[in-house]
Amino acid sequence: MKAHLLYEAQDFDFGSKLIPNHEELVQDLQLTTVLEAMSLGDRFLYEVSKRVMLASLDDPRAIVYRQQVLADAIAHPELIREMYAIAVCTLEEQRGAGGYSSQSPPAILSAAVGKLDAYLSRLKQLRTIADEHAEDCQSVGLTRLFHTLQKELDDDYLQAITFHLRQLRVHDGVLISAGLDRDNTGIGFVLHSADNYTNTNRKKRPGSGPRSAHSFTIRTRDYAGAQALADLTGRGINLVADAAAQSADHILSYFTMLRAELGFYVGCLNLRDRLAVKGQPTSCPEPATWPSLKLNSRGLSDVGLALQTHDRVVGNDFDADGKQMVIITGTSSGGKSTFLRSVGSAQLMMQCGMFVTAESYQASVFGGVFTHFSREEDPTMTSGRLDEELGRMSRIADQIDPHGLMLFNESFAATNEREGSEIGRQVVQALLDADVRVFFVTHQFDFAESFRHHGADTTLFLRAPRHPEGQRSYKLAAADPLPTNYGEDLYYRLGGWLDEDHPETQPATRTTSPAGDVLGTGRIG
Repeated sequence: MKAHLLYEAQDFDFGSKLIPNHEELVQDLQLTTVLEAMSLGDRFLYEVSKRVMLASLDDPRAIVYRQQVLADAIAHPELIREMYAIAVCTLEEQRGAGGYSSQSPPAILSAAVGKLDAYLSRLKQLRTIADEHAEDCQSVGLTRLFHTLQKELDDDYLQAITFHLRQLRVHDGVLISAGLDRDNTGIGFVLHSADNYTNTNRKKRPGSGPRSAHSFTIRTRDYAGAQALADLTGRGINLVADAAAQSADHILSYFTMLRAELGFYVGCLNLRDRLAVKGQPTSCPEPATWPSLKLNSRGLSDVGLALQTHDRVVGNDFDADGKQMVIITGTSSGGKSTFLRSVGSAQLMMQCGMFVTAESYQASVFGGVFTHFSREEDPTMTSGRLDEELGRMSRIADQIDPHGLMLFNESFAATNEREGSEIGRQVVQALLDADVRVFFVTHQFDFAESFRHHGADTTLFLRAPRHPEGQRSYKLAAADPLPTNYGEDLYYRLGGWLDEDHPETQPATRTTSPAGDVLGTGRIG
C-alpha cells in the first residue's frame, strides 16, 4: 500500500538533501517563524514542513493535487489529526518493542509475529476511518487512500491475516517435513500447519505419540543434540520467518510514510489556526505555467510578520502580469523588504501546495526561488561587504535555472551609487536574458531610472510612499522611482535630533488603519 498524499504516483523522498540555497531562503524570508508555527514545538513536524516547503513543485497539476488534499484537510481537520495520531502511536509502539534481538529464525519469527499483530490493530483503525469518511472527501489523494484501505483490508483479508498469525505462534512446537540428500543431509524443509493434521494422525509427529523405533529423546545435557534439533527447526521455519519479517518491515514503512505525509498537512492546519486567531485572511493560490508571466495578488502580506504581531496585518495589491522585472523604491522603513519577503514566502507556499496569506494570489510556477539580501559586515574582516555579495551572487548564478525567481534586497549597495548601479545592471540584465524573473528593492536611483528608460515595458515600478508629515502607510503603489529616499528622516532619528518642529524626526510608532489593522512599524531596519 502507498499513501500518495503529496504526489499522485510517488512517495516523497524525506531522505533527500535540501536544496543548496535552503539556508539563505530560511534566513532572508524569515521562514523559521512560519515553520515554528507549523510544528508547535514538534521537531518531526518542523523537519517535515521544512523539507516539503523548500522542495518546490514545478508542475501546476502536482500543486493542485496537494491543494485539493489540503482543502479536504481544512474541511475535516479532526480526520487528518486522528489518522496522524494513529501513525505516530504505531511508530512509538514499534520503538518501544525494539528490533530483532536474535538472528535465529525462531526469534525472528516470534518478533515479527508480535509486530504484525500490533500493526493489524492499527490497520483495522484506519479501515474503520476509511469506511466512515470515504464519501466525505473530494480530493483524489484522500479518496484513493480510503478506497485502497477498504479494498486491500477487507473483512476476508483481515480474517485470513488473523488466522495466519495465530498459526505462526509456534508455542507447542512446529510440524516440519524434509527429505534426505545423497549424503544424508536434510533437504526440502517445509513448515506445515498443525491444523492440517487431526488428532488421529498426531501420533505420526515425532514425540507426539507412543514411543516407537522412529522416536528419540534428547538427554538433559546433550547440548550438541539440542543444537542439532534447533538447527533443523530453524531451517524449517527460515523462509516463513523471513517472509513475516519482510511483511512487518513493509507495514512499518507504510506507517512511516503515512506519518510524514500527513504531518505536512497537520502543519498546514496548525499554521492556519494561528493565522485565523489573528484574523489574517488566507486563500488558495492559482498556479500558472510559463510563458504566461503571471504574478498578481490582492491583499498579500508577509506571513512571518503576521505571526509576530498581535493584530491583523494589511497587505499589498499589485499586478505584475507580463512583467519580467519588478523594482521597488521609496522611503526608508516603508515596507519594501517586508513586501519582498511576502512575495518569496507566498511563492514557496504556493509551489508546495499550501495556502497563502492573501485575499487572492496568482503566479507562474518558477524553477526555484533565490534571495540575495544585504548582510552585515564580515566580523572576521576577511572580506568586505561588496566582496561577500559578489561571492554569493556567483554561487547563485551556478544554481539558478531559466524561469527562476530572483529576489534582491538592497544588493550591491556597499559601494558608491554609480558603481553599485552598474554592477546591479549587469547582473540583472544577465538574469533577464536567461528568462529569470527579478524583484529588486533598491534606493539607488541611477539603477532604477536606467531600467525606466530602457525597460519600462517589461518592468513594474512600485514605490513605498511617505506622507508629508513623515508617516508611512506601508502600502506600496505603482509609481516611478524618485531621486530621494527621504534620508533626512534617518539622519535625524539616528542622530537623536528630535525636534517638535520636525514631526518626521519623532520616534516612529505602530501605524494602524481606522479599523485597527496594523499597517506596519516605523522602526529602523
